[in-house]
Amino acid sequence: MKLRYIIGTLILALGVFTACEQEKLETLTNLKVDESYVSINVNGGTSTLNLKATEAWEVVPESVPEWLTISPMSGGAGDAVLSFKAEATKATNNAEVKIKCGNQTQYVNVIQYAAKADPVIMSVKEALAVIKTVDKGDGQSYNVDGEYYVKGIVSKIDEISTSYGNATYYLSDDGKHVDGEWLEVYRGSWLDGAKFSKGDEFAVGDELTIVGQLMSYKGTPETVQGTAKVTAIKKSLVQIASGAENGLDANGGEFLVKAICKGDGPAITIPDDAKSWVGVSGISMVKDTTFVSFFVAPNTEESSRKADISFTSKSGSDVSTVSVSVSQSGLQGTETNPFTVAQAIEYCNTLSGNSSNAFFVKGKISRIISGGEFGAQYGNATFYISDDGEYKGTDDKNCDKTHDFEAYRILNFGNAKWTEGQGQIAVGDEVVITGILTIYNGVSETASGKAWLYSVNGVKSGENGLGNVVSPFNSAGAKACIDAEFTGNVYVAGIISEIVNNGAFGAQYGNATFWISDDGKTKDFEAYRVLYLGNRKWVEGDTQIAVGDKVVLHGALTKFGSTYETSSGKAYIYSLNGKTN
Repeated sequence: MKLRYIIGTLILALGVFTACEQEKLETLTNLKVDESYVSINVNGGTSTLNLKATEAWEVVPESVPEWLTISPMSGGAGDAVLSFKAEATKATNNAEVKIKCGNQTQYVNVIQYAAKADPVIMSVKEALAVIKTVDKGDGQSYNVDGEYYVKGIVSKIDEISTSYGNATYYLSDDGKHVDGEWLEVYRGSWLDGAKFSKGDEFAVGDELTIVGQLMSYKGTPETVQGTAKVTAIKKSLVQIASGAENGLDANGGEFLVKAICKGDGPAITIPDDAKSWVGVSGISMVKDTTFVSFFVAPNTEESSRKADISFTSKSGSDVSTVSVSVSQSGLQGTETNPFTVAQAIEYCNTLSGNSSNAFFVKGKISRIISGGEFGAQYGNATFYISDDGEYKGTDDKNCDKTHDFEAYRILNFGNAKWTEGQGQIAVGDEVVITGILTIYNGVSETASGKAWLYSVNGVKSGENGLGNVVSPFNSAGAKACIDAEFTGNVYVAGIISEIVNNGAFGAQYGNATFWISDDGKTKDFEAYRVLYLGNRKWVEGDTQIAVGDKVVLHGALTKFGSTYETSSGKAYIYSLNGKTN
């Protein structure tokens, strides 16, 4: 609902009417009126104006709308009183009435203003639906036309700023802070536009009514910065002074909630589906403050879990409910749910020595220290991994301890020493390592000789290559990579065994389709619509492929039906008979 304000419209209308009066009254010599506009009460009624004419006059019938009655409609020379009558209205009416006298016309503006209606107050759900009508889902920002009144319960407060006098907080219909069910009030003002001065004007659980402009800010439903102001507040009977949000790891533990009640209670409600892992371990009260201790059982599953616990207080017919959240991460660092590098670093920072258990960590090789690749002398390797594949450090010993994790002297697949002829690691490989973790001089790492390489680029053995430029997959390795559902780009080596019908490189599409195998005699793996050297289209004059050529492909792999192949248009020939350009 757009809120239209009478005062602004009236000022505009008066400006227009004054202009009409100045233009038209001064030019008429045979007809004069004492007012150029007539106002009629919203509840209906009659208004009059005085007319003086030097000859016969009449009101032009076509200029009189249905909602208006004028009497008399005509007259002769002399003075007359015109009566303008209208019934009650819910909408603003206006008209420009014409009065003709000889060859001259007098214009009279008639207006009947509707009463200012009580604002329509929306729920948060209704406001979100309005915002959704303008959101195109493209990540851009879109404003909703007009101002809206919205009532909701404060579910979270980002900041009440006494420095700037504004506040950023969230409203929901039930007071719970659940994604997709809240409206962000962004840098809004206090009651009737006043600045926040104390910093505790409202709290989570209070019911607020606001008015402001709505928008979708890059997909986030919120009020336009600085436009929202509070018009009404109903304080909650129960407030959470501390312990509103609680996060625990898989080991579980306890957390404390401090609640202040102005009514009876609080009554505490734990959802049925959370009672198996969270419960109350103790309650104490000091005047109107209640301290509640909760326990959280260890999580033996890899999936995380979350619950909202309700605190309800009553006073007569008034009832207020607020909620506190408890979340618990699932088991991490397992074979099927390995640590990210960031999670491994976070865990290692809690250690005072070696971890008591072995963990799995997944990342991308970002740096191999000088001489740190696998070698026959010791059979181990030392390198850094990160989540983004970048190394943030100045040399082998000085890394960004918040970003890089060191795989220190780890063994090869199967917790065995690397031997000559086995695949070699390279920067860019996506690896999973497993073993004992520790922290040394602030650097998170594997304990020396107590960890090993679990997988590289999706495969758990190097006998068919590792999919990197120094140890590309053969056909069997490429198939194993695909079966492992690895999605990154890898290298595959082979000998062209067959070029499919019209599959050689051509100028029209610039790509080629052919089969490769280890010996160049069988159709083991399909290079499907691959580009030429340098990841570009083939052009006339470039060397053409032939059966027997040795190639290394680079790109994404897939499986189409029962055929193992490169993803269409997402791979190219990295080298052709040893040449890379």
